[in-house]
Amino acid sequence: MAGRAPVRTPRAPRTPKRPGRPRTPVVRENPARRLVDRVRRAWDRPLTAYYLIFGASLLITALGLVMVYSASMIQALQLNLAASYFFRKQFVAAVLGAVLLLVAMRMPIKLHRALSYPILAVSVFLMVLVQVPGIGRSVNGNQNWIYLGGPFQLQPSEFGKLALVLWGADLLARKQDKRLLTQWKHMLVPLVPVTFMLLGLIMLGGDMGTAIILTAILFGLLWLAGAPTRLFAGVLSVAAVLGVILIKTSPNRMARLQCIGATEPGPGDSCWQAVHGIYALASGGFFGSGLGASVEKWGQLPEPHTDFIFAITGEELGLAGTLSVLALFAALGYAGIRVAGRTEDPFVRYAAGGVTTWITAQAVVNIGAVLGLLPIAGVPLPLFSYGGSALLPTMFAIGLLIAFAREEPAAKAALAMRQPRVRWNTMRRRVKARSSGER
Repeated sequence: MAGRAPVRTPRAPRTPKRPGRPRTPVVRENPARRLVDRVRRAWDRPLTAYYLIFGASLLITALGLVMVYSASMIQALQLNLAASYFFRKQFVAAVLGAVLLLVAMRMPIKLHRALSYPILAVSVFLMVLVQVPGIGRSVNGNQNWIYLGGPFQLQPSEFGKLALVLWGADLLARKQDKRLLTQWKHMLVPLVPVTFMLLGLIMLGGDMGTAIILTAILFGLLWLAGAPTRLFAGVLSVAAVLGVILIKTSPNRMARLQCIGATEPGPGDSCWQAVHGIYALASGGFFGSGLGASVEKWGQLPEPHTDFIFAITGEELGLAGTLSVLALFAALGYAGIRVAGRTEDPFVRYAAGGVTTWITAQAVVNIGAVLGLLPIAGVPLPLFSYGGSALLPTMFAIGLLIAFAREEPAAKAALAMRQPRVRWNTMRRRVKARSSGER
């Protein structure tokens, strides 16, 4: 008998699975991109320009003091002076400049504008005194110094840069408020005639380097004022023609022009300074020969602590040292442009742009001459080279930039938010001190 077939119990129908959410693939963030985003966020903070200006100028001045001491000690000993003679004078100028920086940083913008005309008048008066026999003094063939007695002398043309920036910024701001800058005559007059008057007083003493910086400041102000291309090109053409005439009529300037890119001293050692500046940079390597171990400062390179201090920096600190100096100037220039671009006050925009143009152009002219890319113009490296007459107005101008950076709306709000926290920390410390005293 056949067995029964096994009874199969029907399976329960499977319930269809609910469509779940699709799994999002885990994307791993690139560490390099994360770092770039963090740097970008930090770069866009309200107080970035404030910290950049303050920090970069402080580091440039401190490193400049070290290099002035290292580059000038041999020349001081050759003059039967103490090895720290030039360093001490520069240190005193740096202290006075720090006071001027703090004063300029705390001054209201209205007072800056009010001081523009007196500073211009005093600068013009001092530049006229330079040409008076018995008062003016000639140094290295340029009649642009006033003797103050003892080891002290003053170069009024350095203060002329600050005067042009403040006066030009105030002038253009007033005309912009009256909507006069749309007419070319109001844009040029009296800015260009006054600038050419300052250039004429400077060129009477033969200082072409300072004249170049003043011209750069003029073009910077015109560019910020929105000068049309034809007007800009016209002023530039006039300045170029005058520059060519001044160079052609001076054998000394023609000789300096011929030393661009020179690799040999040439006949009569006319390119000696330019060539030995390249020698100093080339012998430094990547990390340099060591602080104080320069060979070129032993009478080989003229002006090692003034116009060619960048060459001694390259020899002793190497490529790393020179790139650090360039990075600090680049940060300072970027911060100045940022302040000028973010403000709504026309005076702040023109003044910040003028100061940035001044410092950047002077650094480019000095470093370009040391590298053999530009003729030697005899201008110091801002905040770095020896010279109190150049350091004092430059530090005052840095104080202006810091004051302008603090006055940005976002920076002002950030600083206001920090004040209660500082007061709270101070109050808490006082409470702790009292409680510990009672115990």
